Amino acid sequence: MSWQAYVDSSLVGSGHIDKAAIISVAGDSVWAASSGFTLKPDEMKNLVNILTAGGSAVDKAHADGFHVVGERFVVLKVDDRSLYGRQGRTGVCVVKTKQAIIVGHYGENVSAGNATQTVEALADYLIKVGY
Repeated sequence: MSWQAYVDSSLVGSGHIDKAAIISVAGDSVWAASSGFTLKPDEMKNLVNILTAGGSAVDKAHADGFHVVGERFVVLKVDDRSLYGRQGRTGVCVVKTKQAIIVGHYGENVSAGNATQTVEALADYLIKVGY
């Protein structure tokens, strides 16, 4: 399956995610993305720092939030694998695998639990197959 197919079928096709992207774990390239869901280079690097560096990057995210496609999100949860954020009634779920970072955005009519379960399940699958 192509990276774009994971975005289109496994994420957006689930009905729980309305926009998504898969980027490299280094945060230097976009492997696939929904139309119009374009992460900026500094946003990708910041996501990588929050998920891998911990410490001050996590503290800054808790204090100032983080940005995805120009929108600011408040941190709901962060650990060395996952970052969940909320903006009003919408949110994002960011999950790191061995080689990729999956970013899923969900709308106001979707349960955060369903959205995060969808992104986490794809991450589990990718880890299982070596990505």
